Amino acid sequence: MKVMLDIFGKTIKKTSLWLEELEDRIGWTDTQKTYLALRSVLHALRDRLVPDEAVHLGAQLPMLIRGFYYEGWKPAGKPLKERHLEAFLAHIQNDFRQEKVDTRKIVHSVFALLSDKISKGEIEDIKGILPHEVREFWPGSS
Repeated sequence: MKVMLDIFGKTIKKTSLWLEELEDRIGWTDTQKTYLALRSVLHALRDRLVPDEAVHLGAQLPMLIRGFYYEGWKPAGKPLKERHLEAFLAHIQNDFRQEKVDTRKIVHSVFALLSDKISKGEIEDIKGILPHEVREFWPGSS
């Protein structure tokens, strides 16, 4: 039982570190809001990837983040046919309900975090799938 608890403790710690880093990137101090930002961008990204690529990304996420990344995922019909930035950003804004947030800053911040945490090869694979106007949010893209 101790080993199992150590696994959970490690993923909680790693997830907390990811959220703290994302808070710093966005400039927020609200961990719940930061969690929602990470979850929302991951879901928007996941749903625009072919299922195999979505799984490859998921495999590189910490266990707890991987859990909410896959939450509600239905791989049938993926990737979504939406190919425009405004639809991507609207998905994120929709998760914030009545609060207006800077969705562009959120996407850029989450993509920057992923670029630091996920293998370069995986990031390049993801960027190659995304429409140009969404791809622009990754650090080093032009």
